[in-house]
Amino acid sequence: MLKKTAIVGAAVTLLAVLLAGRSHVRTAWTEVKDTVKNNVSLEFELKRARGMIEDLRPEIEKNLRRIAQEEVEVARLEKHVATSEEKLAQDRADILRLKDDLDSGSEVFVYAGRSFTAKQVTADLTSRFNQFKTQEATTQAKQQILLARQQGLKAAREKLESMLDAKRQLEVDVENLEARLTMVEVAQTSSAFKFDDSQLSRTQELISDIGTRIEVAERLVNVDAGQIDRIPLDEPAADRDVSEEIAEYFSTSLPEVEAFVNSSK
Repeated sequence: MLKKTAIVGAAVTLLAVLLAGRSHVRTAWTEVKDTVKNNVSLEFELKRARGMIEDLRPEIEKNLRRIAQEEVEVARLEKHVATSEEKLAQDRADILRLKDDLDSGSEVFVYAGRSFTAKQVTADLTSRFNQFKTQEATTQAKQQILLARQQGLKAAREKLESMLDAKRQLEVDVENLEARLTMVEVAQTSSAFKFDDSQLSRTQELISDIGTRIEVAERLVNVDAGQIDRIPLDEPAADRDVSEEIAEYFSTSLPEVEAFVNSSK
């Protein structure tokens, strides 16, 4: 019993290991596929998409041939059913005519210049009526077949039109994606290209300095010119008399000088 239990446990363990191994392998394979997919260029993927769209053409052409063949067969069946319906209408009119003649109670009837007894007319009417019922059932079956094939043809046309619309939309989508990719490539190229504008910056700085110096010089010239060109509003000061200034100075300060001299003796 213990041996059997051990074998079952080992089997369960092995199964768990195998399942875990399959899970790891599946995860690794998914990662590999994602890595490979991300490394494929967008240009290649768009080209592959265009190729897949182009591969739809044989299937579309095959469906076109099928629809054309079905259209021919449905048109032929429509004519056949129309002919059968016309014949049924005529047979029905003939049956009702013979019935009305028999209901009149006559014993002899003339049709197309020939005379027929009531018994002959009754036999012919019975045969006509039996054939009419068979032909009517056959025509009704053909009408049902025609209706089914018409509906199938309509569905096939709609499906083909839907496929054509989807193909056209896919082509537009690819065109839009290619345009967007082109814009991304242009933006990447523009951002990656670096201009060396150091010389331009130095030139702009030099021109700015020159402009500043010229502006300062212009202001100085304007200041000087303004002082020279001013209209004198006050009388000019009289010429300076130095002798008079000296005499006045010493005469005012003489008592102070004499006091200083006396205190020094």
